[in-house]
Amino acid sequence: MKKLISLFLSLIALVSCANQTARQRPANNDSAKSSSSFYDFKMPELESGKLIDFSRYKGKKLVLLNVASKCGYTPQYADWEAFYKAHGDKVIVLGFPANNFMGQEPGSNDDIASFCSKNYGVTFPMFQKISVKGDDIDPLYKWLSQKSLNGWNDQAPTWNFCKYVVNEKGELVSFFPSGVKPDDAEFKKAVGI
Repeated sequence: MKKLISLFLSLIALVSCANQTARQRPANNDSAKSSSSFYDFKMPELESGKLIDFSRYKGKKLVLLNVASKCGYTPQYADWEAFYKAHGDKVIVLGFPANNFMGQEPGSNDDIASFCSKNYGVTFPMFQKISVKGDDIDPLYKWLSQKSLNGWNDQAPTWNFCKYVVNEKGELVSFFPSGVKPDDAEFKKAVGI
């Protein structure tokens, strides 16, 4: 019965995610200024724990994914890895494991690194597990999902594999729901591919 309830809740979440739409930063948004920049953040890398200063990504477009190993969207790891291999010179994919949605990322950082490497050959930058919503939300995801901090967007992740696009200036410019993959026309337009 517990598995049936879990499956039912997963289906409800998937339907909810499918009904979401992409969000783009308004073209003329002079009145809303962010209180910080993406480049102000530093996060520990998944395997080594080495602190990565996000200012290293200046001049690149970025796609930030909140990821999980036991989700219906987990096979997207392969899509995003292929995208990164094809376009990593212009668009960097960054992965942020999170256990916020029905416990679908229960493993340790070592478990996650092993899973991503073994099952999907992930080479795009991955960071240590964080919280992407709730009382313990990581400061990066607070910035991504609060208009007062990023200048325009209040959309928090609603499930695993939501996408945030940051432009070459460190500004948040787009949000895409879980079901959007790299071949989506609106996504490709947002990253200039």
